[in-house]
Amino acid sequence: MRMSPASLPRRVTAEFTGTAALVAVIVGSGIRADSLSQDVGVRLLANALASAVGLGLLIALLGPLSGAHFNPVVTLSEWWTRRRESRAAEAAGYIAAQLTGAVAGALLAEAMFGRSPGTLATEPRAELHLLLGEAVATAGLVLVVQGLRRIGRPSLAPVAVAGYIGAAIWFTSSGSFANPAATVGRAFSDSFTGIAPGSVPAFAAAQLLGMLLGMGLAAALYGNPAAPTSEPNGVPTRRSR
Repeated sequence: MRMSPASLPRRVTAEFTGTAALVAVIVGSGIRADSLSQDVGVRLLANALASAVGLGLLIALLGPLSGAHFNPVVTLSEWWTRRRESRAAEAAGYIAAQLTGAVAGALLAEAMFGRSPGTLATEPRAELHLLLGEAVATAGLVLVVQGLRRIGRPSLAPVAVAGYIGAAIWFTSSGSFANPAATVGRAFSDSFTGIAPGSVPAFAAAQLLGMLLGMGLAAALYGNPAAPTSEPNGVPTRRSR
């Protein structure tokens, strides 16, 4: 049985819910891992696994409603490549929902573990090599999302996007935030996955640069996109205008 078309308020709610849940998984698994092991490698493995599994499930669950962006760079890159079909007001609504959802998810994770919600992170992450890693991580994410759509394999998004993020957490120096909204949210958690507020602008700039690189690489590899049939992260949606 097919779902009825999702209205814009429902899609925006799905983006808020999905982003909040994603950041809660990222931050919460980091707090849990930090409390169970003093080995940084074990903590990173646990956090990467939980983040990838959580992201894949959220894409599968909420993709049919909103496209499961959960990420401003995904929303912006898709809006830019599909301007004839997407309205700026929709993109703005998605991004606002993602930013507020990310903060809500971080505060929820802190509260679930009996910590004081709203304590700002103290871990600086503004070194040049970390910013380079973040640009690479974001470029790869955008390439995966746009590549799946352009080759007509959007149904692979829950596995492919989650798998890429799980791998990028390990192979990039930054730990692959690859998401400006999640970066803002993680500034509200002084934990294993936190980022000091002063480092957020540089991280966001690196992510936007990575978005442009990913879009350029997708265009170079696949040419102009075909007529769109789905939303990223690649799950078809049915819209009402």
